[in-house]
Amino acid sequence: MKNRTSSIIVGGLIILAILGIFNSISSNPINFLKGVAVFVLMSVVIYFVVRKLSNSGPQSKEQRAFLKAAKKSKKRLQQKNGVSQAKNSSHGTLTTLKKNIKTNKKPSAHLTVIEGKKSKKKNRASL
Repeated sequence: MKNRTSSIIVGGLIILAILGIFNSISSNPINFLKGVAVFVLMSVVIYFVVRKLSNSGPQSKEQRAFLKAAKKSKKRLQQKNGVSQAKNSSHGTLTTLKKNIKTNKKPSAHLTVIEGKKSKKKNRASL
């Protein structure tokens, strides 16, 4: 019952607002447009003020530092990729190209197997 009365009240307010907008447009459209422009302008100003005030905390400093580090990392990766592409695109003999490819490859990681006590069985008490 309570939800029904609140939905009726909200619906009535919406209908009254729509009627008021149509009445304002029909009676004085220039004044209506000025009011809408002032509303939009004030909303934008309030949005930027709130955004500026909320970004002044320590959390935003950490965020700025993270973004700065991300830009540096991205720039470094682009430079690294640009250098390798420049080497591969240079005109040279086949032996120099093979030599460059061999020097750029990293050696594969050698994995070793650690021998454990696999053959020993656990002593379990039988119940």
